[in-house]
Order: sequence, then structure tokens, then C-alpha cells
Amino acid sequence: MLQPISCNGYTIYFNDNGYDNLREYLEKKKHSRVFILTDTNTHNHCLPRFMSKMAEDFTAEIIEIEAGEIHKNIETCNQVWQVLSEMGADRKSLLINLGGGVVTDLGGFVASTFMRGIDFVNIPTSLLAMVDASVGGKTGVDLGPLKNQVGVINVPGILLVDTAFLQTLPPEQMRSGLAEMLKHGLIRDEDHWKAFLNLSDLDLTDLDALIRDSIIIKNNVVMEDPREAGLRKTLNFGHTLGHAIESCFLQNPEKPTLLHGEAIAIGMILETFLSVELEQFPQKKLDQVTSVILSYFPKVEIEEEDTEHIISYLKYDKKNSHGNINFVLLKDIGIPAIDIKAGNEKIARAFAYYKVWEPE
Repeated sequence: MLQPISCNGYTIYFNDNGYDNLREYLEKKKHSRVFILTDTNTHNHCLPRFMSKMAEDFTAEIIEIEAGEIHKNIETCNQVWQVLSEMGADRKSLLINLGGGVVTDLGGFVASTFMRGIDFVNIPTSLLAMVDASVGGKTGVDLGPLKNQVGVINVPGILLVDTAFLQTLPPEQMRSGLAEMLKHGLIRDEDHWKAFLNLSDLDLTDLDALIRDSIIIKNNVVMEDPREAGLRKTLNFGHTLGHAIESCFLQNPEKPTLLHGEAIAIGMILETFLSVELEQFPQKKLDQVTSVILSYFPKVEIEEEDTEHIISYLKYDKKNSHGNINFVLLKDIGIPAIDIKAGNEKIARAFAYYKVWEPE
């Protein structure tokens, strides 16, 4: 049995026992109305399991949004706010966010702002949301192609991680979450990183334990630095370039749509290369990082003109200050460095490394 994890202001519960804790929470809070936010996928694949785990007299109104990052915007928020208002939600209502990172990010933001804030519960259904998006209190939406530009930090009443939902995920969605788990090892714990070197040797029980370990790594960082004054910035490793790549591909209809983890995987390779250039990260470990990541994530074609567009998106990164683009890099596995500057020439060299890299 996976033990609960205490966070700043809430607790993370796991699997079947977590539903007992959720029912206790509902009994204690006695909300006036309960609403469940789903997307078109989780409504079909996850809501039936969730409802089967609740008490027979449990009732809730279902609000469904379109699935996908493209719908993570203020327009969707407005639709959900309108539905909540029309259905008679008040300040004692509860919003349960049942879905991946788009649902937990957007739903948390909707709840935090509706009537100046109502209670919400996160039930992440994707690996990415379980180990990253729903942990730490960050909520928000995209501003056009710019990732997570509007939002607030606010924590759920409780967070329930039910790994049975992972059985509903296609392989590419599992890989997307895996990127964040790899990141947690690279920035914080080399043993956690090494666990993924032979993932084929692991069974589902091992994966459950790795998911909990990954959540603990993120939670410990957030507990030390809830407002991202310093240490929490390390969680952005791979994200400065990864988010810019994601935004660039999102804007270009001729490009394939990249899942968040797919873009972050590329970003981690690029930023590990920059770590060699700027922080004396060991070259041998760069080769290992690149090899491991590309064993899970197929290489993406990035043209020279794409690189120019991607670099232009860097000015929107939330870690920037005083006109400077700040990177999180690595001195070694488990030893990050924050607020590192990198010029366009070195960034271009990182893309060139990614483009030509081949396994030995």
C-alpha cells in the first residue's frame, strides 16, 4: 500500500484507500453542491471508475470540456464559469478535477477564481498530471501559444492519485509523463534517474513506487520553496527550451503536435548540452542522458528556421527577469544550477548536437 504524502496545506492519497479519504473529506466539508470537471476523454474512460468508487448516494453535476492543450485557455474557463453560475454553484461548492494536466491546471484556476475561490479536489488521470501538473499548487491557462502565462498558486483540498487510470492511456501519453519523472531524477536524485535505465525490468508495482518517489521529489522541492523564489526553479529544467519548442510547434499547422513531455524531453537534452558548455557537466553523462531520453522519445525534426522561431519564444519564459533569459542547468546529475545565462550561439549549437546525435 502506498502511504499518503503530506504537502503544504493538503495531502496526497493513493489508489483504493484514497477514495476512503475522499469520502471522509466530503463528509467533513459538507459542500452545498459538487461538480466534476472532465474532458471528452476522461468522461468516457475515467468517470465510470470514479463514480463506482464513491458512495451510492454521491451525486454531482458533470461539466465536460474539449480535450487537448489547445483548449487550455481563458475561453474555456469562461465557459466553465458560466456553467457553474447557471447551475447554481455558490461559495460552498466543490469542483473535482478529473483528468490530465489540462483539466487539473484549468480546473484549479477556475475554482480559485470563481466567486473569489471555491474548494477543489484534483484527481489526475495521466502520468504527467500525477507526477507533475497536479502537484504543487500551480494552476492556470495558456495565452495563445504561450504556456501557462495566466494563473495562480493555490492548493486543492486533497489530491487522489489512482494509478489504475493509467491503463486508459495510450503509449505516447505514458511517455509524456515519463519525461517529468526523468527530470526529477536529473535535478534531484541520481538513484531515481538510474531506475529508468532499464525500465523494461520493472513491473506495475515498481512503477507505482516510482510514481510515489517522483511525487515526493517534486513535493519536497515545493515544500522548501512554495513561491518559486529559488529552489523550485529547478523543476523547470528542460522547460525553458521545451516550452518554446512546444509553443513553436503549436503555432505552426504544418508541424506535428507535440505533447508536453515530448517537448520537455527535447528540452532536457538541449539544456544538458548547455550544462556541458557552461557548468562543466560531464560529457560522458551527456551521452547517457541523450541515449536514455531518445530510447523513449523518437527524435523530432527541427529545421534551422524552427530554431530561430524557438529562440524568439524564449523571451516569454516565466523565469526571465530584467530582460535576461535564465536557464536551469546541471553541474552533475542531482546537482542543478539556476539563473544561468546562455547566448543564442550556444543554444544553436545545442540544437545542432540534438540533430546529428546518433547512438554508438
